[in-house]
Amino acid sequence: MSAPTNRKPAQAKEAPAEPFKRSVASCLRAIARNRDLEVTYGSDRPSLTPERARLPDPPRKMSATDAAIVRGHADAMALRLACHDQGLHKRLAPEGQAARAVFDAVEQARVEAIGSKRMAGVAGNLSAMLEDRYHRGNYHEITERADAPLEDALAMIARERMTGLKPPKAAQRIVDLWRPWIEEKAGAELDKLGDSLENQRSFARSVRDLLVSLDMAEDSSADQDDSQDEDESSEEGEEQDPQEGESEELQPSDRSEAERSEEATDEMEEGMSEQAEGPTGEMPEDVDEADGEDPSEAWRPPTSSAKDARAPDYKAFTGKFDETISAEDLCDADELARLRAYLDKQLGHLQGVVARLANRLQRRLMAQQNRAWEFDLEEGQLDPVRLPRIIIDPFQSMSFKREKDTNFRDTVVTLLIDNSGSMRGRPITVAATCGDILARTLERCGVKVEILGFTTRAWKGGQSREAWLQAGKPANPGRLNDLRHIVYKSADAPWRRARKNLGLMMREGLLKENIDGEALDWAHKRLLARTEQRKILMMISDGAPVDDSTLSVNPGNYLERHLRWVIEEIENRSPVELIAIGIGHDVTRYYRRAVTIVDAEELGGAMTEKLAELFDDNASSPAPRRAGGRRA
Repeated sequence: MSAPTNRKPAQAKEAPAEPFKRSVASCLRAIARNRDLEVTYGSDRPSLTPERARLPDPPRKMSATDAAIVRGHADAMALRLACHDQGLHKRLAPEGQAARAVFDAVEQARVEAIGSKRMAGVAGNLSAMLEDRYHRGNYHEITERADAPLEDALAMIARERMTGLKPPKAAQRIVDLWRPWIEEKAGAELDKLGDSLENQRSFARSVRDLLVSLDMAEDSSADQDDSQDEDESSEEGEEQDPQEGESEELQPSDRSEAERSEEATDEMEEGMSEQAEGPTGEMPEDVDEADGEDPSEAWRPPTSSAKDARAPDYKAFTGKFDETISAEDLCDADELARLRAYLDKQLGHLQGVVARLANRLQRRLMAQQNRAWEFDLEEGQLDPVRLPRIIIDPFQSMSFKREKDTNFRDTVVTLLIDNSGSMRGRPITVAATCGDILARTLERCGVKVEILGFTTRAWKGGQSREAWLQAGKPANPGRLNDLRHIVYKSADAPWRRARKNLGLMMREGLLKENIDGEALDWAHKRLLARTEQRKILMMISDGAPVDDSTLSVNPGNYLERHLRWVIEEIENRSPVELIAIGIGHDVTRYYRRAVTIVDAEELGGAMTEKLAELFDDNASSPAPRRAGGRRA
């Protein structure tokens, strides 16, 4: 019999992607010149702070393009840390959301151009990431300038001027839509950007000149900002000059990874807390203080962008043709039943998935509502467990209990669903099903749910436009379409009674145009009238506000400016908690608390996760309520 052999204890096998992750992390630290920077990977959105960078997990079967995209996230973050002074950027930034969007986007293009010009590998990686980002955002499908973000187009044109690199194929369409107008008004200013690439202060002034040429900023305000900055430069110059020149010391070996994906640009704006205020079109600014004030996504030749920060001059030409209507009043009962059956049939497979997610959410909510007791008290409710002790010794104290207060507050949730024509098909079907299942789940937990929809009564106008034509076409008439706001389920209606109503979203001809600002304001006011302690409003949309009739006779950003203003009012001055989910549309540019999904099938997971986050936050917030009243 052979002698037993000594075996070493089994060691866990390293995942195939681990060496790649370590290499990317080391490169990021080297370019950022910060060996203590913590680098992590996860499925959450990429984010950056001065101490921590979170990168997306590479796919299990990673291709060369996948590797370039991850590297691009890392390189964009590293260049941001190495070549960008956030304090200087904030001081020189223009007023107005549209102008700030362009300022942020072009500054990010500068940061990345520095690395791209020094290292060919970096340039290739960044190009790959940009291609991925714009492809995921369906920018190649944009056909109207109103849907094409000006800041993205300008950033790509500026990048082309500074590096000689052509825009990614997926972004070519938005560049082509804007290039003639931009070149005509600011071609000379664009040519000057490359002269001050290494100096952030000079570059910022050049961008301010560019904004003046585009009528997006006032020359006087730029001069004032510059002179103010000059006064402070004596103190900060010693710090800023090396900051601006740091990029010159970037090692080629450190930098052969870079690319940018749709998330790195948009998603980083949410997490990069080191930098404040709005997303850049390229690799968004780190948003720490003002994600919700982020720049406009689609901007057209302006009339007066200086008013962006104030309440916009928004009005409706007439409101007498608008309607707020219950779903039952738009359709008879038999048709509603047929449409509901059609909805169930379309998404039979999805119901199981969303139901599992909803059940998980329900367990988390129920855990927060469980009754808890304090025992061994001198007064309160008699504790049955201590009864024998009292019989033995009637004078025995500490035999009472009292129910603890819980932090789970009386809550109402409103789901506001975009009923525009672009939602037709899979998106509206998924939205209706997810809203239905979540309403049922939250109702079980004692949380009231309201489901609302918004669209217009007609395409390209309606009776409002007819009234405007009869009035002689006065200039700047304001909104020129008839609103249709639909109540699918009121907060006090039980789910079983309102269930059929959601089938209405399947009705042919219902989905038309979307005027988001007024719809959001309507849903918000309904919530404010509620008596619940906590109010949550979730917007589900797939694009910026669009109404051809209104935009044809008003400034091109008329509806969008109003939407941004309504969002800012709610986020900064209202007790209502606002969250948004964009389906194939970057809502993080508008909302402070938001998530963008590429596929409508992801909607159920996004909705349950965002709600779970809110209720988890609620669990640790001080708002006591008796547990006995919250049992479900």
